[in-house]
Amino acid sequence: MSGPRDPWDLVVVGAGPAGSAAALGALAADPDARVLLLDRADFPRDKVCGDGIAPHVFEALAGAGVTGVADGWTPMRRLELALGAASVSRPLSRPVWVIPREVFDARLVERAVAAGAVLRREKVDAVTRTGASPEVAGERARVVVGADGAHSVVRRSVHGERPQRRALALRGYVPTRPEWAGSQVIRYGERRQPSYAWAFDRGDGLTNVGYGELLDNERDGPPTRAVMLTELDRLLPGSTDDGRQWRAHHLPLSGWTWRQPDGPVLLAGDASGLVNPMTGEGIYYAVATGLAAGRAAVTARREGDATRAGAAYRRDVRRLLATHLRHTATAARLSGVPRLVVAGIEAARRDPHAFDDLVELGLGRGRITPRLAGGLLAGLANRRP
Repeated sequence: MSGPRDPWDLVVVGAGPAGSAAALGALAADPDARVLLLDRADFPRDKVCGDGIAPHVFEALAGAGVTGVADGWTPMRRLELALGAASVSRPLSRPVWVIPREVFDARLVERAVAAGAVLRREKVDAVTRTGASPEVAGERARVVVGADGAHSVVRRSVHGERPQRRALALRGYVPTRPEWAGSQVIRYGERRQPSYAWAFDRGDGLTNVGYGELLDNERDGPPTRAVMLTELDRLLPGSTDDGRQWRAHHLPLSGWTWRQPDGPVLLAGDASGLVNPMTGEGIYYAVATGLAAGRAAVTARREGDATRAGAAYRRDVRRLLATHLRHTATAARLSGVPRLVVAGIEAARRDPHAFDDLVELGLGRGRITPRLAGGLLAGLANRRP
């Protein structure tokens, strides 16, 4: 009679950017680690997103030996921001990419499997603890990473629900208009604050367009699809013409602090509530925290105590993101005041360095710099009657 199978060193629930990065982080730290990657879908598969990939993502992946993920896609080198009559359009200090998630995610999964992860299609309903090792889908694991998105089963099973600010976004694809070519365009709305519409050129004849808004204090419930499409077309005329693949998605927005309990169950990316509250960007957070979670799993195994994974992971993420998260939470609150948004746009129009600071704050590791704060104050002073 055969005995119980040895536990996996790491079981990852969700094979999107956070989950694939967790597998890659673990296998980069120890190529012999036994890693199981579970997802309820086959790849490639579509995912609602603005599809913008910041250079920070590729830098983080390169640290785990992963390159070439953007091959064949055109970098975008310009950003336009506008609210009403206030606008700024400048070259980006570093290019960004707009890559459909059905391409980007599949490439990360392929690299995780090539590195040694076992990929299995599996719908996970719960994570249980019946001893020292968590169990997922009938498999024992030394460490589990929940990378299963905004409605994470892993989070609910182990840590419970957490009250959190959320946004709702609607995305589609339309033929690229000449005024959007080579650019990312963001136009802030006035129906709710904060809200904005976007048009991100993919570089292949199609543009990712969408509209999102904060759901806080929405007495009448979330906006309908018709309302969101109307707002999108009002802010970006023509952006709904010939549109396809319209889909909506909830975004769990980051707050002032980030929590990760001790123990062998870690949460990464959207499952951990890590989405930039100012821009809705989440890919960098997903990849960075996924890599950190994978490394923490291997470190805990080497130390002979998987329960230490949570503490190790918490230290790494706080070192990387804690200050940035406080600054983005502050900026998100300020962006609910239209005159402050206008002041920020005007500061970015006057000073290219303030523009760069604003972009960095929205993409991955930025802070409210003295230069950006000074530009905001100057803009407010200039607008006084």
